Amino acid sequence: MLKKIILLLGVSLSMISVTPYANAEGSRLAVVNVAKALEESPQAIAANKRLEIEFAPRNKSLIKLRKTLRSYEDNLAKQGIQMSESQLRRLERNVRDTKREIRRAQEDYREDLNLRRNEELRKLQKRVKRAIIAVASKNDYDIVVGEGVLYSSDRVDITKDILKVLSDEFKSAPSSKPKASTVK
Repeated sequence: MLKKIILLLGVSLSMISVTPYANAEGSRLAVVNVAKALEESPQAIAANKRLEIEFAPRNKSLIKLRKTLRSYEDNLAKQGIQMSESQLRRLERNVRDTKREIRRAQEDYREDLNLRRNEELRKLQKRVKRAIIAVASKNDYDIVVGEGVLYSSDRVDITKDILKVLSDEFKSAPSSKPKASTVK
Protein backbone atom coordinates (compact mmCIF):
# COMPACT_ATOMS: atom_id res chain seq x y z
CA MET A 1 0.00 0.00 0.00
CA LEU A 2 2.85 2.35 0.88
CA LYS A 3 4.52 1.61 -2.46
CA LYS A 4 1.34 2.57 -4.29
CA ILE A 5 1.11 5.84 -2.38
CA ILE A 6 4.76 6.64 -3.09
CA LEU A 7 4.28 5.77 -6.77
CA LEU A 8 1.15 7.93 -6.98
CA LEU A 9 2.98 10.78 -5.26
CA GLY A 10 5.91 10.44 -7.65
CA VAL A 11 3.63 10.47 -10.68
CA SER A 12 1.76 13.48 -9.31
CA LEU A 13 4.98 15.38 -8.70
CA SER A 14 6.29 14.53 -12.17
CA MET A 15 3.03 15.73 -13.71
CA ILE A 16 3.20 18.94 -11.68
CA SER A 17 6.75 19.53 -12.90
CA VAL A 18 5.68 18.83 -16.52
CA THR A 19 2.57 21.05 -16.32
CA PRO A 20 4.33 24.42 -16.76
CA TYR A 21 6.04 23.14 -19.91
CA ALA A 22 2.86 21.60 -21.26
CA ASN A 23 1.00 24.86 -20.68
CA ALA A 24 3.65 27.00 -22.33
CA GLU A 25 2.31 28.68 -25.41
CA GLY A 26 2.76 26.54 -28.47
CA SER A 27 3.88 23.47 -26.52
CA ARG A 28 2.45 20.18 -27.64
CA LEU A 29 1.87 17.20 -25.37
CA ALA A 30 1.24 13.62 -26.45
CA VAL A 31 0.60 10.37 -24.63
CA VAL A 32 1.57 6.88 -25.75
CA ASN A 33 0.47 3.57 -24.26
CA VAL A 34 3.86 1.86 -24.38
CA ALA A 35 2.52 -1.46 -23.07
CA LYS A 36 -0.04 -1.58 -25.87
CA ALA A 37 2.62 -0.72 -28.45
CA LEU A 38 4.85 -3.49 -27.10
CA GLU A 39 2.04 -6.07 -27.15
CA GLU A 40 0.26 -5.23 -30.39
CA SER A 41 3.10 -4.32 -32.72
CA PRO A 42 3.75 -6.70 -35.61
CA GLN A 43 7.31 -7.08 -34.32
CA ALA A 44 6.00 -8.40 -31.00
CA ILE A 45 3.71 -10.87 -32.74
CA ALA A 46 6.56 -12.01 -35.00
CA ALA A 47 8.92 -12.35 -32.02
CA ASN A 48 6.39 -14.55 -30.22
CA LYS A 49 6.05 -16.73 -33.32
CA ARG A 50 9.85 -16.99 -33.63
CA LEU A 51 10.09 -18.07 -29.99
CA GLU A 52 7.34 -20.66 -30.46
CA ILE A 53 9.13 -22.09 -33.48
CA GLU A 54 12.53 -21.97 -31.79
CA PHE A 55 11.37 -23.73 -28.63
CA ALA A 56 8.91 -26.19 -30.20
CA PRO A 57 11.43 -29.07 -30.44
CA ARG A 58 12.34 -28.74 -26.76
CA ASN A 59 8.68 -28.57 -25.79
CA LYS A 60 8.00 -31.75 -27.79
CA SER A 61 10.93 -33.40 -26.05
CA LEU A 62 9.44 -32.50 -22.65
CA ILE A 63 6.06 -33.89 -23.69
CA LYS A 64 7.76 -37.11 -24.78
CA LEU A 65 9.56 -37.39 -21.43
CA ARG A 66 6.29 -36.87 -19.56
CA LYS A 67 4.64 -39.64 -21.60
CA THR A 68 7.55 -41.94 -20.80
CA LEU A 69 7.19 -41.15 -17.11
CA ARG A 70 3.43 -41.78 -17.24
CA SER A 71 4.10 -45.12 -18.95
CA TYR A 72 6.57 -46.11 -16.23
CA GLU A 73 4.15 -45.07 -13.48
CA ASP A 74 1.24 -46.90 -15.11
CA ASN A 75 3.39 -50.00 -15.48
CA LEU A 76 4.45 -49.73 -11.85
CA ALA A 77 0.84 -49.36 -10.66
CA LYS A 78 -0.52 -52.20 -12.79
CA GLN A 79 2.26 -54.75 -12.63
CA GLY A 80 4.32 -53.68 -9.60
CA ILE A 81 2.89 -56.42 -7.41
CA GLN A 82 3.69 -59.12 -9.96
CA MET A 83 7.28 -58.00 -10.60
CA SER A 84 10.37 -59.49 -9.10
CA GLU A 85 12.30 -57.37 -6.63
CA SER A 86 15.00 -56.45 -9.17
CA GLN A 87 12.43 -55.53 -11.85
CA LEU A 88 10.56 -53.39 -9.35
CA ARG A 89 13.76 -51.56 -8.28
CA ARG A 90 14.74 -50.99 -11.91
CA LEU A 91 11.31 -49.54 -12.75
CA GLU A 92 11.30 -47.33 -9.63
CA ARG A 93 14.79 -46.10 -10.58
CA ASN A 94 13.51 -45.34 -14.09
CA VAL A 95 10.63 -43.34 -12.62
CA ARG A 96 12.96 -41.42 -10.31
CA ASP A 97 15.54 -40.76 -13.05
CA THR A 98 12.88 -39.66 -15.53
CA LYS A 99 11.34 -37.27 -12.99
CA ARG A 100 14.79 -35.80 -12.37
CA GLU A 101 15.43 -35.48 -16.10
CA ILE A 102 12.06 -33.75 -16.59
CA ARG A 103 12.78 -31.28 -13.78
CA ARG A 104 16.18 -30.39 -15.23
CA ALA A 105 14.83 -30.10 -18.76
CA GLN A 106 11.95 -27.88 -17.57
CA GLU A 107 14.31 -25.60 -15.66
CA ASP A 108 16.63 -25.30 -18.66
CA TYR A 109 13.67 -24.70 -20.95
CA ARG A 110 12.21 -21.95 -18.75
CA GLU A 111 15.58 -20.29 -18.23
CA ASP A 112 16.46 -20.30 -21.93
CA LEU A 113 12.98 -19.15 -22.93
CA ASN A 114 13.10 -16.28 -20.44
CA LEU A 115 16.54 -15.23 -21.69
CA ARG A 116 15.37 -15.24 -25.32
CA ARG A 117 12.09 -13.50 -24.44
CA ASN A 118 14.00 -10.76 -22.60
CA GLU A 119 16.37 -10.42 -25.56
CA GLU A 120 13.43 -9.98 -27.94
CA LEU A 121 11.77 -7.54 -25.53
CA ARG A 122 14.89 -5.37 -25.38
CA LYS A 123 15.00 -5.21 -29.18
CA LEU A 124 11.32 -4.34 -29.32
CA GLN A 125 11.64 -1.66 -26.65
CA LYS A 126 14.39 0.01 -28.73
CA ARG A 127 12.17 -0.08 -31.82
CA VAL A 128 9.20 1.36 -29.94
CA LYS A 129 11.37 4.13 -28.52
CA ARG A 130 12.67 4.98 -32.01
CA ALA A 131 9.09 5.03 -33.32
CA ILE A 132 7.97 7.33 -30.50
CA ILE A 133 10.86 9.70 -31.19
CA ALA A 134 10.10 9.63 -34.94
CA VAL A 135 6.40 10.43 -34.43
CA ALA A 136 7.20 13.10 -31.84
CA SER A 137 9.75 14.76 -34.11
CA LYS A 138 7.53 14.57 -37.18
CA ASN A 139 4.56 16.11 -35.35
CA ASP A 140 6.56 18.66 -33.33
CA TYR A 141 5.60 17.31 -29.91
CA ASP A 142 7.49 18.89 -27.04
CA ILE A 143 6.60 16.25 -24.47
CA VAL A 144 5.58 12.62 -24.88
CA VAL A 145 4.42 10.86 -21.72
CA GLY A 146 4.49 7.09 -21.69
CA GLU A 147 3.86 5.72 -18.23
CA GLY A 148 1.96 6.83 -15.17
CA VAL A 149 -0.90 8.36 -17.15
CA LEU A 150 -4.25 7.74 -15.56
CA TYR A 151 -6.30 9.19 -18.41
CA SER A 152 -5.72 10.71 -21.81
CA SER A 153 -8.11 11.70 -24.55
CA ASP A 154 -7.79 10.30 -28.05
CA ARG A 155 -6.71 13.75 -29.17
CA VAL A 156 -3.32 13.43 -27.40
CA ASP A 157 -2.93 9.63 -27.57
CA ILE A 158 -0.42 8.78 -30.32
CA THR A 159 -0.33 5.03 -29.69
CA LYS A 160 -2.06 4.35 -33.03
CA ASP A 161 0.57 6.44 -34.81
CA ILE A 162 3.34 4.50 -33.08
CA LEU A 163 1.75 1.17 -34.07
CA LYS A 164 1.45 2.40 -37.68
CA VAL A 165 5.15 3.36 -37.77
CA LEU A 166 6.08 -0.04 -36.34
CA SER A 167 3.79 -1.78 -38.83
CA ASP A 168 5.32 0.12 -41.75
CA GLU A 169 8.82 -0.70 -40.47
CA PHE A 170 7.87 -4.36 -40.16
CA LYS A 171 6.45 -4.52 -43.69
CA SER A 172 9.62 -3.01 -45.13
CA ALA A 173 11.87 -5.49 -43.31
CA PRO A 174 10.92 -9.02 -44.46
CA SER A 175 13.80 -10.60 -42.52
CA SER A 176 12.03 -9.91 -39.21
CA LYS A 177 9.04 -12.08 -40.11
CA PRO A 178 9.01 -15.55 -38.52
CA LYS A 179 10.28 -18.34 -40.69
CA ALA A 180 8.14 -21.40 -41.33
CA SER A 181 8.97 -24.26 -39.05
CA THR A 182 11.31 -26.80 -40.56
CA VAL A 183 11.20 -29.01 -37.47
CA LYS A 184 8.95 -32.06 -37.70
